[in-house]
Amino acid sequence: MFNSLSTRRAWIAALALGCAASPAVQAQTTWPSKAVRIIVPFSAGSFTETAARAVGAELASQFGQPFVVETRGGAGSTLGTDAVAKAAPDGHTLLLTDNSFAVSAALYPKLPYDPDRDIAKISPVAEAPAVIMVRQDLAAKTLKDLVDLARRQPRLLTFGSGGQGSSAHLAVELFLSGPDVELTHIPYKGVAAALLDLIAGRIDVGLSSVGSATQHIKGGRVRGLAVAGRERHPLLPEVPTFSEAGFPDYNMIYWFGVMAPAATPPSVLAQLQQGIVRAVEQPRVRDAFAGAGVRAVATSSTDFARRVEDESRVWKRVITRAGIKPE
Repeated sequence: MFNSLSTRRAWIAALALGCAASPAVQAQTTWPSKAVRIIVPFSAGSFTETAARAVGAELASQFGQPFVVETRGGAGSTLGTDAVAKAAPDGHTLLLTDNSFAVSAALYPKLPYDPDRDIAKISPVAEAPAVIMVRQDLAAKTLKDLVDLARRQPRLLTFGSGGQGSSAHLAVELFLSGPDVELTHIPYKGVAAALLDLIAGRIDVGLSSVGSATQHIKGGRVRGLAVAGRERHPLLPEVPTFSEAGFPDYNMIYWFGVMAPAATPPSVLAQLQQGIVRAVEQPRVRDAFAGAGVRAVATSSTDFARRVEDESRVWKRVITRAGIKPE
């Protein structure tokens, strides 16, 4: 069968090289070969987890393997993100995160991973506009009223957020930097706790996604002053946009997106991006997201990476201006 000993040795060496191919190389042709983990770097119950389960179910249907959601909260989302950054880059470990990724990159001087070099941005899956609210009995019927009140009484008014350096904290500071007014920040362990104190009248101002705020605004427990986006939100048609309220440069949009270890093979990343596009086009995903005040959306990986990078730069400016330090 073999013409010579040297030919036999060459054949054996070729077989050995094939067997020794790296997992990343093998992934290009066999992915997915087992269940895919989607790590959500927050506690259970967040919309991020809901998005991961909805999109994961569609990806499982497309690719014929389970997509299993795992919540791993802690340290402002950096624990779960670090687990993905250090996972095998074979396409079987993904991250579904939100604006916290860009916030952490701007807020923490040192992270256990490099947000640019260690994590590949694949595509967003959803976005939701922010809405700014005040307690029901505050003497501010419009956003301009609130700014005027804050200007007359610097730092007397308070606003709550989900914690020091949280996305809501930075989003309010970003707004305040426009008219150059100051409020006093009250950090909470989660935006839900801040909303409860806003409803109770213990703080004056709050900001959250439309999904979290709609029931409280419609129930008359807080007053919505402005919503981000080019158009009024269908769940809150009575609340003007920031542009209508006199602040056209402000547009805080919460995003939710899928990422992976940076060394994941390009062919796998491309399959995932295309799969996400198909997933968010499904009516059941769009309807589930719309019910939470969220819009299903996907983009190219290049556009998503640029969005994250641009946002990190914005948050760095906000953090410097406001003198925000991580807890």
